[in-house]
Amino acid sequence: MSLFVAFLVAILILESRRGGAKISAQGAVNLINKDEAVVVDIRDRKEFGEGRITGSINIPLNSLKSRVGELSKFKDKQIIVADKMGQHSAMAVKQLNAEGFSNVVRLNGGVADWKASNLPLVKK
Repeated sequence: MSLFVAFLVAILILESRRGGAKISAQGAVNLINKDEAVVVDIRDRKEFGEGRITGSINIPLNSLKSRVGELSKFKDKQIIVADKMGQHSAMAVKQLNAEGFSNVVRLNGGVADWKASNLPLVKK
């Protein structure tokens, strides 16, 4: 059993290194307010329409590579990647890092955690 736990911990550490730093919902609010951080929401359009973080840009994960140019004006800003529950944002962070974006973090727990923290979501 302890071997399994050690293996799990190793995977989690590796994943967190690969996918960039995580930030809490409250930490994201601070970055948005202080540093005018840009939120990139990688959920599909339907989920995005059901409620999104104010001012976020919707670029679904499967079209991030082809649409990364839309973010070029934010290259020197802090970028926060948000997904549904925090499970896909590491891939997006990795892609953005590969495209030369260095200030990228991911929203821990995704939009679900944002909502659970009683932070506002806007609908169309």
